[in-house]
Amino acid sequence: MKHSTRAVLFGSIGLALGGGLPTSVVHAQEVTIREPWVRGTVRGQKATGAFIQLTAAESATLVAVESPVAGSVQIHETRMENNVMQMRPISRLDLPAGKAVELKPGGGYHVMLMDLKQPLKKGVAVPIKLRFEAKDKTFKTIEIQAQVRELGASTHK
Repeated sequence: MKHSTRAVLFGSIGLALGGGLPTSVVHAQEVTIREPWVRGTVRGQKATGAFIQLTAAESATLVAVESPVAGSVQIHETRMENNVMQMRPISRLDLPAGKAVELKPGGGYHVMLMDLKQPLKKGVAVPIKLRFEAKDKTFKTIEIQAQVRELGASTHK
């Protein structure tokens, strides 16, 4: 089942409109957040991926991500370079107006939760804060809850 809702931000106060998982407005820019999830882990595993779909009504930029379950959180890009899959952190992820940007397993963009403080089990909700920069250089932070899926999960459900 697909989940999306809208939240309108006034200063630092969020007002949820609808049910399901939260989405938001970045200043005058609305960012729709769909199906946030985190891949489950096993004991001793120190990193995992978080995945989400972001669609900005007007151009915006994802500039930071954080979560209390991890010591470090980074936006990553995975791509082929010289026939080798390379993963590297990036400082910003542009969200073109009206175009869905998929942070997904297996290539492209995703979020890495590193230095995990405990194993993440299926069904647990992981709080994640997304920080966006609008075209007018204002910033908004949106907190979402991402459901943990089984360790082998590889796609949105």
